[in-house]
Amino acid sequence: MKLLHIDSSILGDNSASRQLSSEVVKAWQTAEPSSVVTYRDLATDAISHFSSTTLVAAGTTAELRNAAQQHEAELSASTLAEFIAADAVAIAATMYNFTVPTQLKAWMDRVAVAGQTVRYTDAGPEGLCGGKKVVIVSTSGGIHAGQASGIAHEEYLKLVLGFRVITDIEIVSAEGLAYGEDVSNNAMTAAKANISEQLFAAA
Repeated sequence: MKLLHIDSSILGDNSASRQLSSEVVKAWQTAEPSSVVTYRDLATDAISHFSSTTLVAAGTTAELRNAAQQHEAELSASTLAEFIAADAVAIAATMYNFTVPTQLKAWMDRVAVAGQTVRYTDAGPEGLCGGKKVVIVSTSGGIHAGQASGIAHEEYLKLVLGFRVITDIEIVSAEGLAYGEDVSNNAMTAAKANISEQLFAAA
């Protein structure tokens, strides 16, 4: 099994989402010892956001691209190839200002490609990524799940992934991490228990 591991927090070793995504990957490797893991740290090796250069590069043949366009084309191709090749994806998505980190949004834009991960037909859009399993590690300082303030966080990720017909989505959530040490510790403990006792209990 090929597992793609995505981190996006800017907090390094102090990141709760990084700690939990690492636990997810370890549990996955225990359940599937033959797993091959590809790792992307979107904070330390950020993917540039969509720009006119990105679009021009996509529409220009390789021999006519300048250096900047070639870089954009190669970045888009490698990011998309990793996603398409993965059987499973672990996405660490902390919340910044009621949404996902901008680095993660940039990655999502690179893997949302018409004709590759979704196609448009006379009957409407058709997702092309069915069969993948995704675990979203969702962390936040406040309490947002099921509320309007969480729509652009967990719900956004589920919407974008669902548009690509990915329906096997699990959420590992740790909320209220800014509410004090006791609340934070309890949230992290519960999230880790969810990983070991529920996500991989049948493996």
